[in-house]
Amino acid sequence: RPCGTGVALCHKSTGHTPHHMSDETATCFSQLVDKGPQMSLKSFAFGAILALLATSLPADETGGIQVTDAYARASGPGARAGAAFMVITNPTSTDDRLVAATSDVAVRTMLHTHVETADGVMQMRHDMDGFPIPAEGQHMLMRGGDHVMFIGLTRALTHGDIITVTLTFEQAGDVVVEIPVDLERRGPHAG
Repeated sequence: RPCGTGVALCHKSTGHTPHHMSDETATCFSQLVDKGPQMSLKSFAFGAILALLATSLPADETGGIQVTDAYARASGPGARAGAAFMVITNPTSTDDRLVAATSDVAVRTMLHTHVETADGVMQMRHDMDGFPIPAEGQHMLMRGGDHVMFIGLTRALTHGDIITVTLTFEQAGDVVVEIPVDLERRGPHAG
């Protein structure tokens, strides 16, 4: 089918944003290039720039929130609880807040943090306010700090498994992440 006179029309006609270059968009671009002498150098350059942008910009389907370096673990075989850790980045210009988490791997999924008592003892507590994710910043969920807690595991967290967790943010809404279970993790992010 005809794609119109420019790559931007291809995106509009296919329903894709410039962040996604589908096969159909690539075909549209190809058809434009194939017009040869009919297409001006200016139109070709404009189309080439849009195509480059479409393939180089990251997808933004979650209101801007990005989750990286995520992993989950349990304390050992037969454990009744587990946790997930990750880096949450907010590239937008608006502050956000992680307010809840859910997963089918546990009876309850909660946001937990560690606080120091008056006598210097660290205690894990449910964080009812959630975790702030600053505009153009990030928040690390890590062992010994803020994390997602799975209480009453419905199945064992086996090394190599993938679990699904839905993170709920005030601004970005629900963000579904697939988190690998890593029982061997070492290093600063491992705690």
